[in-house]
Amino acid sequence: MQEQIYAKVRAFAEKNRMFDQCGAVAAGVSGGGDSVTMLDILNRLKEEYGFQITAVHVNHGIRGAEAQRDQEAAEKLCRKMGIPCRVYCFDVPKLAAQWKTGLEEAGRTVRRQAFEEALAGVPVSGEKKKVIALAHNRNDLAETMLHHLCRGTGLRGLSSMKAAEDGIIRPVLCLERKEINEYLRERNLPYVTDSTNLQDEYTRNRIRHHVLPVLESEINEKTVAHMAETSELIGQAEAYFQEKGASLAEKCRTEKGEILFEKSFLKYPEIIRKYAVRNAVEKLAGKRKDISLIHVRAVLELFELRTGASVKLPYNLEAAKTYEGIIIRKKNPEDPDRESREYQLPLNGSLACSLGNFETKIFSWSDQKICEKKYTKWLDYDRIKYDISVRTRKTGDYLTVNSQGHRKKLTRCMIDEKIPCEQRDKIPLITEGSQVLWIVGGRMNERYKITSETKNVLEIKYQGGKYHE
Repeated sequence: MQEQIYAKVRAFAEKNRMFDQCGAVAAGVSGGGDSVTMLDILNRLKEEYGFQITAVHVNHGIRGAEAQRDQEAAEKLCRKMGIPCRVYCFDVPKLAAQWKTGLEEAGRTVRRQAFEEALAGVPVSGEKKKVIALAHNRNDLAETMLHHLCRGTGLRGLSSMKAAEDGIIRPVLCLERKEINEYLRERNLPYVTDSTNLQDEYTRNRIRHHVLPVLESEINEKTVAHMAETSELIGQAEAYFQEKGASLAEKCRTEKGEILFEKSFLKYPEIIRKYAVRNAVEKLAGKRKDISLIHVRAVLELFELRTGASVKLPYNLEAAKTYEGIIIRKKNPEDPDRESREYQLPLNGSLACSLGNFETKIFSWSDQKICEKKYTKWLDYDRIKYDISVRTRKTGDYLTVNSQGHRKKLTRCMIDEKIPCEQRDKIPLITEGSQVLWIVGGRMNERYKITSETKNVLEIKYQGGKYHE
């Protein structure tokens, strides 16, 4: 069986040209079963393809003695295999506080730094390339798909794990977890288990322990394999729409380098328009991070608003309604409010940002007494359809103000709440697109209040910040 699994990974690598002109591989090794399997297979492949391996282990400074155990296990395994092992230690909680990000975001940042530093120290000849190898498997892919699908996502979120892309390869993405366990057993490979993977505190773990097993046992035993195939097809569709959107956005570029979507833009299919807007924002920003469907919708909604209406976008960009159409551009550097402050709010997690500190959790509703604290709110989670954000106000923001669904502009609500004019651009808002769920410390959207039909509750705690002070 182990030879069949090895042959499967080799064929997968060949299909995706993982090792073409490859001179060095930095392999992420946590000490867990997935990374141990990947490292062993890479070690068997290195002579055939002529690449060097450097193992990279990152100690995040979170799990104390267990993290030290994992580090020692990774180092011991690498010594046994004769593979250089670079260990990097970071105080991720401290860095997350300094950078005003969540633990996951800070962890991703330090891991990327570790990989880049490790690869920089490996000399390669000629045009040989260097790649990072991650040990994601098919079950990880399926869990990620379900997680993104439940939170609300586009095609990109359903095909986010690629076999090879942007200098990152995933050699064991073709294997299911049960195949990895079989390979470890037959090869008699030692590995450690992260205790946090056994807990149901994290959403991904609940999907892993409860949702996927039910799908495999009661719906289709090949659920994970079919989801992997679907993700590949979605990835192809995503690439096609990206190409169409990029082409359309480029046609709309002005001599100044701005993007102008004229009224004729509306003749294109909606999905192509969305990809064109996203491409325009990403190109002008020079990066993808923090640009979401919320921003794309906000730009497209400008077509329905009056001339002069505008929306703030990340990275000092703005979109504005003009007589010609919708223009996306860098904001005037003289504008004192040029920084767009918007952050995606993680569910079942925490966010530290310039607007304050927030904690969230989701739990089942069973007729508990509703929390009525000023800086803690309970929302009907089942009514939330898209990503929610923490930000300051934008043109077009509104609240639903009664059970009949009547809407009122945010500005009018702030006047009714007697919020001073000078404070209105500083107050944190919890939003879903243009709809404000909660004016932090003030009014809440009627549509998201708890009712007798509520099944799941999203609790949001505001724990202070400049506004609170």
